[in-house]
Parts: sequence; structure tokens; C-alpha cells
Amino acid sequence: MHKPGMVSIWFLVGLLLTAYGLLISAAGLYQALVPPVHPPVLADLHAGIWWGLLILGIGLFYCWHFQPRKTK
Repeated sequence: MHKPGMVSIWFLVGLLLTAYGLLISAAGLYQALVPPVHPPVLADLHAGIWWGLLILGIGLFYCWHFQPRKTK
């Protein structure tokens, strides 16, 4: 484990995954609202939205599970 007063590396990984999930989801939503002129194959599945939400969920779980807590 880690010493009291230190931040777990997994909490920082959770913050990074949360940020990436937000960015990927936002890009996927933008692409869904403003479709490109020549959409790629299977663009109607909106993979960016789904992957972004999955990464966001994992990141939020890591942030919640490994959050720094005050110990007495």
C-alpha cells in the first residue's frame, strides 16, 4: 500500500482516464452532431461515444475507489 498522506498512483491514473474519457466522448458527440462529408465505414455505430463513456466510467471508478482518505 502507500503511506498516510501520500496519493496512490491509481488515483492519478483514474484522473487521467477521466480526462481522456471526457475528451473522447466530447469528440464523438461532436462527430455525431456534425457528421463529416465522407463518413468512415460503420460511422453510425458512434464508437467514439461508447469508448469515451467506457473510459470515463473506468476513470471515475478508479478515482472513487483510490481517493485519498483522511486517516485518524
